[in-house]
Amino acid sequence: MVVLQGSRVILRPLELNDLSFLYVIENDITLWELSQTKTPFSKEILKNYLETSQGDIKDTKQLRLVITSLSNESLGFIDLFDFDAQNNRAGVSIVITAAHRNKGFGKDALKVLMEHSFKTLALHQLYSNILEENTASLRLFESVGFQNVGQKKEWRFFNGSYKNEYLLQYINHVL
Repeated sequence: MVVLQGSRVILRPLELNDLSFLYVIENDITLWELSQTKTPFSKEILKNYLETSQGDIKDTKQLRLVITSLSNESLGFIDLFDFDAQNNRAGVSIVITAAHRNKGFGKDALKVLMEHSFKTLALHQLYSNILEENTASLRLFESVGFQNVGQKKEWRFFNGSYKNEYLLQYINHVL
C-alpha cells in the first residue's frame, strides 16, 4: 500500500516496529469503552496481529493505518473495518493519543482516509458508530461532512450501564 499524506499527517501501514505503540494504545483502559475491549492484549498477540493483518482489504475486510506527524511521530491509528465490497461501504474508527488531540491531526487523517476510500477503493459510503457522550468525535466526523442519521438507544453496555450510540454516515455522490 502506498503511504498517504495530508497537510499535517501521514497514514502508513503498520510495521513490526509499531508493536510498542500499538501495545500502549490497545491496553489503555480509558479507551476500552470505545473499542469494546475487556481484557489486555499481550505483546505476543499484537505481534501476531502485526504479522498477519496487512493483507488486501478485500480479503481481511479491514485496513488499519498508523497516523504519524510529518516528522514521523506516531499520533494514533485510523481504521476501515467491516469492508463490504458488495455494497461499497466500510466503517471508520480513529484514535489519537491524548497529547495530540484537538490539534487538527484527526481531521486531516480522516480527510485523507476518505479521499483514499472514495478514489482508490471506490467506496460509496463510510460510517461510524460514536457514543452519545463522545462529543469530540461527533464534532470531528461532522466537521468533514458525516451526517448523524440515527440514535441507537442503550446500545452499548460498559461498566454496569447502557449508553446510547449514534450512527454517522458519509455518502459519496460522485461516481
